[in-house]
Amino acid sequence: MKFNFDALIDRRNTNSMKWNVKEDEIAMWVADMDFQTAPCVQQAIQKKATLGIYGYSELPEAYFTSYQQWWKQRHQFEIDKDWMMFSSGVIPAISSIVRRMTSPAEKILVQSPVYNIFYNSILNNGREVISSDIVYEDGTYHISFTDLERKLQDPQTTMMILCNPHNPIGKIWGREELTRIGALCYEHHVLVVSDEIHCDLTEPGYNYTPFASVNEQCKQNSITCISASKAFNLAGLQSACVVVPNSVIRHKVWRGLNNDEVAEPNVFSCEATIAAFLDGASWLDELRTYISENKKAAKQFIKENLPQIQLVGSEATYLLWIDCHTIHPFVDMFCKYLREKKKLLISDGAGFGKNGEDFIRINVACPQERMMDGLKRLKEGIEEFTEEYIRLC
Repeated sequence: MKFNFDALIDRRNTNSMKWNVKEDEIAMWVADMDFQTAPCVQQAIQKKATLGIYGYSELPEAYFTSYQQWWKQRHQFEIDKDWMMFSSGVIPAISSIVRRMTSPAEKILVQSPVYNIFYNSILNNGREVISSDIVYEDGTYHISFTDLERKLQDPQTTMMILCNPHNPIGKIWGREELTRIGALCYEHHVLVVSDEIHCDLTEPGYNYTPFASVNEQCKQNSITCISASKAFNLAGLQSACVVVPNSVIRHKVWRGLNNDEVAEPNVFSCEATIAAFLDGASWLDELRTYISENKKAAKQFIKENLPQIQLVGSEATYLLWIDCHTIHPFVDMFCKYLREKKKLLISDGAGFGKNGEDFIRINVACPQERMMDGLKRLKEGIEEFTEEYIRLC
């Protein structure tokens, strides 16, 4: 490989949320990577930093064209510049959209288990969460369109937040599934907000379909949130793009982003995004290969050493979603035990919804040496925890 993803970088004592841990702990929870970003991005940031003046910034033309070129070349979707708006992150955008495009006490539909911060964006703004749970069956997930339609029919349901690809299960929604979602939402006057932040982290050989690209119904009844932050490890730069083809919806979203003061870039965000999308393709392709190899190694390790649990197959993200039904109902206790006894931090699936309670999520976007250390701690933890706690059943 041209790029070195094996380097062990110590992020402790750097104000890293993920790595605000003790010296002997391994952090494999929050979804950011332990890899340095692409060299082209580092150079762009360093050049800006060298200027030594960090005043207010404007959006250059290259910011828009970098997104347009990337989505056309990588995802076969042409984005009009007029559809695009800057936001200081996908979640600030979603929270603003919830406030501006729905009314208090209305219902917003999600597909649990799903990214836990969606719940915050809904509940903190006085709206009600309604979930059309994704069905887990025979080790994989699928949508119950009967349940989805029943919940979209409720006049109080006015918005659906779609996660494409889906976090935490790593599923890429296919064109047929997106078409059916789009048709149901259009029929029942439910606006679709599609979080597509993981779209560039698909398995090699897999492609994702932008929701707005499916057909005219989907295009005209959707708001899409995209960013370079997840794929290029730039979350701390707080930059995202909100894409809204429908002019009426777009005006309301634009007013909301500006009124909520989340529509201005920081001094480094545009340079980093432009560099990533214009010059970072080869780095990203190698990254995807490395993550894929990590996932294969993790799958093999779990198969050979951890018959108590089952890894759910995924097509995207760098997150492992693991079925731990055999230690029901102690999964939350198990996660605490892992940290206390084995110094391993992972995510308790309960945070992603009630139907995630018997699962755990592990971030494998790290050097393989670190990942294997974490998996060995997981193995020891399961063996010891099972012996100590399952007798309580």
